[in-house]
Amino acid sequence: MPSPVTRRSARRRRPPVPDPTTSPVLEVSDLQVSVGDHLVAVHDVSFSIGRGESVGLVGESGSGKTLTCRAALGLLPKTGEVDHGRIVLGGTELTGATRRTWNDVRGTRLGAVFQDSASYLNPSLTVGHQLAEQLRVKRGLSRTDAHRRAVELFAEVGLHDPEGVFHQYPHELSGGMQQRVLIAIAVSCEPELLIADEATTALDVVIQAEILDLLDRLRESHGLSLLLVTHDLAVVAETCERILVMYAGEIVESGTTEEVLARPRHPYTQALMGVATIGTWERRALEIIPGQPPSVGEDMPGCRFAPRCRFATEVCTSGPVALADLGEGRAARCARIDDLEGAPA
Repeated sequence: MPSPVTRRSARRRRPPVPDPTTSPVLEVSDLQVSVGDHLVAVHDVSFSIGRGESVGLVGESGSGKTLTCRAALGLLPKTGEVDHGRIVLGGTELTGATRRTWNDVRGTRLGAVFQDSASYLNPSLTVGHQLAEQLRVKRGLSRTDAHRRAVELFAEVGLHDPEGVFHQYPHELSGGMQQRVLIAIAVSCEPELLIADEATTALDVVIQAEILDLLDRLRESHGLSLLLVTHDLAVVAETCERILVMYAGEIVESGTTEEVLARPRHPYTQALMGVATIGTWERRALEIIPGQPPSVGEDMPGCRFAPRCRFATEVCTSGPVALADLGEGRAARCARIDDLEGAPA
């Protein structure tokens, strides 16, 4: 009998899996990011996103998800820097790129939507003006054409009375409407990749579902790739074809969403399943993950999850643990991966 995750995911129509023979839209290799006084927050992270593919990046707060995305967008905080690694967007090397190069890429080839929509909209300008300005600056449209295209985009993202919304200020819109405006701005210049960082966290469950459906539709209609950053496994189960599980700055498991959520191979992924409500409306007592993640920059000789893991032994702390290739696109970073195969989640 399939798990609740499998049953729920099966009811949702998914676009075709991207052709693996085409070059990825984004390649991140051995990325290390430090913050503050050279405290390493992201440890040698590598992943790629295919053209038209949706990938979920999931983990607890402080796991390094947002820093990884900020590095891919060239928007690290002032105290952050890329120590080493490569970031390649559609064949364009962005590692060490100039500000001009980043300005040319962001908004055209890279789009982004963040959690607190109100803080990314100028309160003194109408939302229509802000979208039209993007179209005029990035695509060179005339004022009339930019206005017309902005109204079309507002209609495409599901805003009722798009012409009326064009003339409204951010404070006159609900949180869900503000998020739709940001999505319209993000896709206005037909980017290759859209990064949505906790884009549905502050919304109620009904609006959250509508935004996820919108992102799925836009991915198909615009042919863009999606990197969805969240701490919510249910969001990934509904939206993404592939999942990257991140803990304490490292990717600890990866694979297709259906496989990872149905048969998690890393104890941390198993623990996340215990605190999630995926694919079932039944009431149940949610578990907790004991302990706390390591501090940013904390030096640990072995598995970074070992202090919180119920399966940890001496071998887990004796040395670095590599991300093991499990075949068929699966990988997990666990020193006891063979011993724990088939262990109950």
